[in-house]
Amino acid sequence: MLILLVEDDIAQLEPLRSALSKAGHTVDAVEDGETAQWLLSQKDYDLLILDWMLPKVSGVQLCQEYRGLGKTAPVLMLTAKDTTLDKVTGLDAGADDYLVKPVDIVELLARVRALARRSPLWQGDTLSLGDLHLNLNNLTIERNQVLVQLSGREFQLMEYLMRHPHQVLSHNQIEQALWEWGTEPESNAVTTLVRRLRQRLQAVGAKDWLENVYGMGYRLGIPEKSEE
Repeated sequence: MLILLVEDDIAQLEPLRSALSKAGHTVDAVEDGETAQWLLSQKDYDLLILDWMLPKVSGVQLCQEYRGLGKTAPVLMLTAKDTTLDKVTGLDAGADDYLVKPVDIVELLARVRALARRSPLWQGDTLSLGDLHLNLNNLTIERNQVLVQLSGREFQLMEYLMRHPHQVLSHNQIEQALWEWGTEPESNAVTTLVRRLRQRLQAVGAKDWLENVYGMGYRLGIPEKSEE
């Protein structure tokens, strides 16, 4: 998933960012609410993790503004505020879950998995499209009992494509979804990654599902006979 992580304590920000990245997610990590506001105007995230107390714009205000725009991605609020009233305030602002500091990273990753499973596409830790299945736990794709291991980046691209089936996704959209804000992938990075993913899909007999749409980008099309 593409995650926006906003935490003003750098000593906590980096371990959280690292753990989420190792779990297969693309993470835009920033330290203040104003930068987060700008990023939210530029990118569509799958999950927001917001500290309550932030410089310039609080996590609660960010959450309220985000919901006010009709955005529906899950929001996990982090805070040292642990009274019932605090939790109610956070949840009423539009947060879906609430984690009290100090954050246990194992618990955070479990909460993230739980929020991801709210998508109707996910069944447990498996994202399915037709008879093609992507497993979050071991970063594999499976079809017709053939299992293929993916690298972390291949998994991220496969998940992004499966979350947007039949949509043409441009190079720029893929770069924004897979590379963290402020990083500059090589000019042929997306092309190379798509080529590698096609090789994985070939192993499960689905190479042709990933289409090149000339001059526009890529599309994951599922043949009608494969749909459940």
